[in-house]
Amino acid sequence: MPKQEGQKSKLVTLLRILEQRTDENHRLNVPQLVQLLENQGILAERKSIYSDIDTLRSLGYDIQLQRGRGGGYWMASRAFELSELKLLVDAVQSSSVISARTSKRIIHKLEALCSDYEGTQLQRQVYVDGRPKTDSQTLLYSIDALHTAINRGCLVQFRYKGSSAVRTVSPWQLAWENGCYYLIAYQDEKAPPVRHYRVDRMSGVLVLDEPRRGKEFFRTFDLPAYLRKHFNMFGGTEYRVTLRCAADLEPVMRERFGREPVFCPEDAEHFHFDVPICVSQQFFGWVCGFGGKVEVTAPAAVRAQLHEMVQSLAEQHE
Repeated sequence: MPKQEGQKSKLVTLLRILEQRTDENHRLNVPQLVQLLENQGILAERKSIYSDIDTLRSLGYDIQLQRGRGGGYWMASRAFELSELKLLVDAVQSSSVISARTSKRIIHKLEALCSDYEGTQLQRQVYVDGRPKTDSQTLLYSIDALHTAINRGCLVQFRYKGSSAVRTVSPWQLAWENGCYYLIAYQDEKAPPVRHYRVDRMSGVLVLDEPRRGKEFFRTFDLPAYLRKHFNMFGGTEYRVTLRCAADLEPVMRERFGREPVFCPEDAEHFHFDVPICVSQQFFGWVCGFGGKVEVTAPAAVRAQLHEMVQSLAEQHE
C-alpha cells in the first residue's frame, strides 16, 4: 500500500485496532500499535500515535492509558457494555422466531461491538425448553413490513395459515406473547373489532397505500388487558369470571393479572377476585393446573363448562 494512502486511513485503522484488540484487561503500548499499523501497510511514528489518540479522544472515544509495566492504551467504553451484549445474545438465541442462520448472523454482528477477547464470551448456549427455532427466513421481513405499516398508518394484506385467501386488516400493534409475535389488528364492522394473528403464520405480507382504520377505537385500547384476557392467545367468549384461590397464590395471580383486580380476603387461607377472561379450553387447563387451589365460582355458565370438560376428561381416562 502506498505510504500516502496508508496515512489517509491511519486514523480509522488505529481506531479499529483499539476497538478490536483492546479492553480493560488487554492493552497495547505505542510500539505495539506502531507494529500493528505496519502489519497493515501503514507507516507510523511514535509521536503521530499520541497525536492520533488525542484526535480520537476529541471525537468522543473513551481511550484510556495505564502507565507502567504492562500498561498501554485501551478502549474503556463502548456503545454497549459486555453484560448488555450478553443479554442481547441470549435473547437472540432463545427466540424461536429467529432462525438459526439469522441468529448466527446477528450474533456475529454483535461480536463486532466489543473486543475480540470479549467476543469469545458471546458464544453462549441458552436452553430453550425444547422449542425449535423457526426455519423461515422471511419472518423478519414480515415483522419489518408490519412495523412499517404501523408507523405509516397503512393497511396490510397477507395470507394466513397457508390459505390462498388474502386478508386485509388495519394493523395497530405488535405483541410478544408465549414466544411468538402477534399482530393486533382492527376489523371493520365486525365483532369483536380486534383480532390477533400469529406473524409466523403469515405469508406475502404487503403494505398498502390505503390508510388504516380504527383510530378512535385504539385511542383507548388497553393491550396489556387484552393479553391478560386471552390465555395463550386463544380466543373465546368474554366473561367476568370470579376466581377463588389459595392464599399462597396471590403473587402468582398478581403476576398473571396485574394490579387492577381487587383481591378480597375470605379467610386466612383464601381470597377471591373478579377478572375479565376470554373463556377457552386453555383457560380451563390453566385453572386445572393448580390442582384444586383455584376455583371458578362464577358465572354459573363458565363453571358448568369447566365441570363438563373435567367430567369428559375423567371419563376418557377411566
